[in-house]
Amino acid sequence: MKAPRPAAGGLAAPVASLGDYGLFLYDFAVAVLRHGVPWREILAQAYAIGVRSLPILLVISSFVGTNLALQGHAAFRALGGERLVGMFVSLAGVRELAPIIAASMVAAKAGTEMASQIAVMRIREQIDALEVMAVNSLAWLVAPRLGGILLVLPALTLIAIFSMVGSGYLVAVHQLGISGHSFMSFAVEGVGVVDFWYGVVKAMVFGLVIVTVSCWYGFRATSGPEGVGRATNLAVVTSAIVCVAINYFLSELLYGGAG
Repeated sequence: MKAPRPAAGGLAAPVASLGDYGLFLYDFAVAVLRHGVPWREILAQAYAIGVRSLPILLVISSFVGTNLALQGHAAFRALGGERLVGMFVSLAGVRELAPIIAASMVAAKAGTEMASQIAVMRIREQIDALEVMAVNSLAWLVAPRLGGILLVLPALTLIAIFSMVGSGYLVAVHQLGISGHSFMSFAVEGVGVVDFWYGVVKAMVFGLVIVTVSCWYGFRATSGPEGVGRATNLAVVTSAIVCVAINYFLSELLYGGAG
C-alpha cells in the first residue's frame, strides 16, 4: 500500500480523493487475488462488527418501529384506513429503513473503529513493518473486515426488520387499539420474500462501502492524534452520506419506481 499523497486544493481536491479511492479499490482487488484472504480473521471481525453493534441497533430499530406505527396511524386515520398501519410499517421497514439504519449504526460503531485502528497503525509505521515482512497490508487488514461485514450486516438488517415490525405491532395493538390479526395480515401482505432479498443486497453494498471508505481513510491518516481523529470523523460521515445516496439508486434499480 502506497503512502498517502499530499491533499490537493480547491475543486481538484474531491476529484483527487475520488481517484485515490478508486486506486485503493484496485490495489485491494489485486492484493486479494494475489495473496488471498486470512479466513481465520473473518469470524473475529464478524464478531467485532456484528455482535458489538447489535445492542444499539435493537434500541434504534425498536423506537423507529414505534414511531412508524404512530405516524402511520395518524396519517391513515383521516382516511379511515387505520388497519393499513401494519402494511406501512412493514413496507417502510423492509424496503428502506432497516437496511439504511443497520448500515448507519455499523458505520458509526464499527466503521470508526476500523478507521482509527488502521490510522494508528499508519502513524506508528506498523503498516510499513508489515510490508517489510512481505505481508500485504490490504489483504491482511481490509479483506477480513470486508468478509466480516458481508457476513453480519445482512443478518443485522433482518434483525432490524423484525425489531421494527415487532415494536410497531406492540404500539399498534396495545396503544392504538388496532387488531393484532389485522396488523399482521396487512404487514405480511405488504411485502414479499423478494423484498427481504433486496434488503440483503442493499446491506452487502452498504457493507462494501463502509469497509472500503473507513479503511481508505485509515490508510491516508496523517501523523498525530489529530490525524487519527480527522480520519475517523471523515470515515463515518462519508460512509453515511454515500450509503444514503446509493440507497436511492439501489431502490430505483431494484423496484424501478413501481413501489
